[in-house]
Amino acid sequence: MRLKGKQLDRAVGALVGAAAGDALGVPYEAHSRPLPGPGEPAEMLGGGLGDYEPGQWSDDTEMACVIAQVAATGADLRDETALDEIAAGFLRWYAEASDIGIQTRRVLSGLVGSPKEGLAERMRTLAAELHARTGKTAGNGSLMRTAPVALAHLGDTDAIAEAARAVSALTHHDPQAGDACVLWCLAIDHAVRTGELDVRIGLDHVDPQWATLIEEAERAPDPARFVPNGWVVTALQGAWAAVTHAASVEEGLQAAVKGGGDTDTVAAIAGALLGARYGISAVPAKWRRGLHGWPGLWTRDLTRLAYVTAQGGSDEHGWPECEIMHYHGTVEPVAHPDDPGVLLGAAWALRPGIADAVISMCRLGTAQVPLSGVDPRDHVEVWLIDKPDANNNLPAVLSDTATLIEDLRAEGKTVLLHCAYAESRTPTVAAAYGARITGKDPIDTLDRIAAVLTTTNPKEELKNALRQLPKTG
Repeated sequence: MRLKGKQLDRAVGALVGAAAGDALGVPYEAHSRPLPGPGEPAEMLGGGLGDYEPGQWSDDTEMACVIAQVAATGADLRDETALDEIAAGFLRWYAEASDIGIQTRRVLSGLVGSPKEGLAERMRTLAAELHARTGKTAGNGSLMRTAPVALAHLGDTDAIAEAARAVSALTHHDPQAGDACVLWCLAIDHAVRTGELDVRIGLDHVDPQWATLIEEAERAPDPARFVPNGWVVTALQGAWAAVTHAASVEEGLQAAVKGGGDTDTVAAIAGALLGARYGISAVPAKWRRGLHGWPGLWTRDLTRLAYVTAQGGSDEHGWPECEIMHYHGTVEPVAHPDDPGVLLGAAWALRPGIADAVISMCRLGTAQVPLSGVDPRDHVEVWLIDKPDANNNLPAVLSDTATLIEDLRAEGKTVLLHCAYAESRTPTVAAAYGARITGKDPIDTLDRIAAVLTTTNPKEELKNALRQLPKTG
């Protein structure tokens, strides 16, 4: 199906939200370090069970990336050829994985060196044999990676349910694991399309017991109620408890991590649904900027995979897979009137050495990000669409981006803030930042921005969002 602006934001948010939850939970997995105390936020500190870098995701997102790479080709994930590709990707990942669940390891270890043709069937067979021997193949390892499955078949309930079971069954034979993936994928699909949270939307496709299990999760305000959460049922309950009591991506992921146990997995599961509800635009920039992991991907790569999967390919301009997005103009960047360390400009201003950090608010090609000489963590792309009714929460995006500028400046970096033509998004965000650091009215600040940035001509919707920003003075 073809998605509108807000829906695209949410589709991309499903994959990025899952990765953010994963990386946020990594430091605390299985008591790797003490959980944050009351009033103390969880942070992307790295470490954990795989000696991860800050902001690095773990096996949850690594396996999701394998699925997403196949889904982004336009493949039907119910097709055996597509499942062979996913199975082969799992084996490539297994060869490099630093952290892998016991159940998944048992299945994949028996297939090292196997040819791709017929691999999915052989993988399912090993998973079934493991279940026959142990009766325990309902771990949370297939639920943690399931978000791309929903994106591959948006709007097609039956296809989503069938694909969710098929991809789950590659490593997890137990029907409970398949049920959990069906429920979560259908909830993601519903959230992307409607902006609503409803995990019950898939109850007709699973065992009736799930209605009671979901109700239990909703009655428990603390996800810790469902620890230990290595079992797919308690992992889903913990994630839903975090999601259903949260009013934002950040609030939900903090709750999921602080619940303890398998923190990265429960937060990844929760993040997929929270991102599908609120969008990538609601994933805090402080998390997006450092988000990375196997196989050498960053936030923008997850954005590309999710967008292409959900849309069935790139847009009419070739984004997000094109190398260069061409914007014409000759406007030179100018210094922010409240902070000369912040330059305001258009995409034309992107050139090596112009600044230590870049905040881009328009679409750029794969060869343009990160800007040459800029650390990938310091070239941050903001999902902000300059069209009417195309953004999920404009005031929140403006506030979050202003905070990002403030953080980069506190690190001693000069910042280039730009959009396509420096007409609407650049001056609006510059005004939000100026108002934040001076305590002055955002609209008055916009007038001062216009005095130095002569291209200033913000859309009325962006100006209204400025008026809704909280006063800082």
